[in-house]
Amino acid sequence: MIGMVLLAGAVPGRAQSQAAPKAGASASSTKPPTDIYGRDTPRGTVSGLLSAMAERDYSRAGRYFEAKADVRRLTEELQSVLDQSGAIDPFVSLSNDPQGNLEDGLGSNIERVGSLSRTGDVPILLTRGGTATAGNVWRVALKTSIAARRLHEHRNTGKGGQPIEIGGAAVGDWSTLLGLASLVFLGFYVVSAGILFVMRRTIHDHERSRTYRVAQAAMPPVSLFGATLLFQLWAGSLPVSIIARQILLRYLGVFAWIALAWFFARMIDAVAQLSINRLKGLERRQAVSVISLVRRAAKLVLLFIAVVAVLDTFGIDVTTGVAALGIGGIALALGAQKTVENLVGSVTLIADKPVQVGDFCKVGDVVGTVEDVGIRSTRIRTLERTVVTIPNGDFSARQIENFARRDSFLFNPIIRLEHGIRSDKLPATLHMMTEILEANEHIIKPGARARLKDINLSSVDIEIFSYIRAQDFDESLIIRQDLLLKIHASLEKAKVPIAYATQTVHLKHVDTDSDDVPAEVSPIIT
Repeated sequence: MIGMVLLAGAVPGRAQSQAAPKAGASASSTKPPTDIYGRDTPRGTVSGLLSAMAERDYSRAGRYFEAKADVRRLTEELQSVLDQSGAIDPFVSLSNDPQGNLEDGLGSNIERVGSLSRTGDVPILLTRGGTATAGNVWRVALKTSIAARRLHEHRNTGKGGQPIEIGGAAVGDWSTLLGLASLVFLGFYVVSAGILFVMRRTIHDHERSRTYRVAQAAMPPVSLFGATLLFQLWAGSLPVSIIARQILLRYLGVFAWIALAWFFARMIDAVAQLSINRLKGLERRQAVSVISLVRRAAKLVLLFIAVVAVLDTFGIDVTTGVAALGIGGIALALGAQKTVENLVGSVTLIADKPVQVGDFCKVGDVVGTVEDVGIRSTRIRTLERTVVTIPNGDFSARQIENFARRDSFLFNPIIRLEHGIRSDKLPATLHMMTEILEANEHIIKPGARARLKDINLSSVDIEIFSYIRAQDFDESLIIRQDLLLKIHASLEKAKVPIAYATQTVHLKHVDTDSDDVPAEVSPIIT
């Protein structure tokens, strides 16, 4: 009997939808207008119906039912059953495609969006059919309306009084759900804090323990995600208002996405830091730059995914926005040429490896140590301890001199001797300096030599040419100092004078009374 009544109410709508193509056959090729009630997709139908229920707008709620008889009663019966034992699928899992989910095995015009019973054996179905004004739309199936009426009549206990409502749900229901949410989140927080406390007590030197550091990074987001998941499972079975349940479950999905993004971001940082510490010990500094770049790129991708997911949870259609990126990409590239140039420069620096993090180098007129090779720029700590940031596009185009790549250090001092050195001592002095070079284990041989370079106006110049084998610049300075001290001591022992920057000026005294008297010459040394 109930089915016949509902079916009778549904027939006019069906007849009208079947007659519409005949009346407007010439317009069959035109695109149907967008439905003002949002029934183009299963998600839109569920959202619109719940909104109408919350506002007690039964006239609008009736637009979401396939049956047309006594829409107020249909709405109240469905809402009552949903409040007592029903559940609607999470918002993000509802299809936002006009065709619905074609892989659920229910047919192209049928969509399951929830259940009227806790056991899930009475599904909530939507059917897709044509209307005269909005084309094909999704509405609550006649079969679901009949099942809701039967369950309502069987379970209805006749609640008395009208409770105080907020947002279409009783205040008591809101209090129950919010109290449950607080209890679940607090419980997970206490459990996670307890686990970390036990690990700190049981793990020796926990600050250096990889297990503890990974657990410390993962525990907060995992606790947030676990609490959100448990609340969704628990709240879905509570006999409270479906309006309050769906609102909280929908927006708690934002916390789930935030927790996932937070978890993966912290895992990226933890794994990257462990890898960086290991590679630094292996002196693989270029790999450190690669890991830093990959970490930032991964976090940017993660942020984009999280933002898209959160926007989708709020019901904002991101498909059009993502598709528009392809069209706006050209305009964006034209307006962000420098950014693209710097990104290409970053790839060039990683691939070509002219410098690594920690290298002492000269880039243009900037001299210092590379501190970071980023996506957009490279930072160099100068000798004055300032930080110079160079865009990677400009950095890769400059002349780069990497002092850290040296396999040896040039030792090429000029020893200046006085003109007064005896000619027999000069070869001995050269031989003495050569022996000092040969005796030092850090001097690369063969090739080390001491040669008479020049005899100029102020000194006799001896050039020493050799290379120092050293691990870094500081070590080379120590070896260079030791060689210079030995050379100086040897010259002092051999009593070979070192020239100073002096000039000898000869003054000539002229007798004005007689031109035949020779002038007296007095040397003055300055």
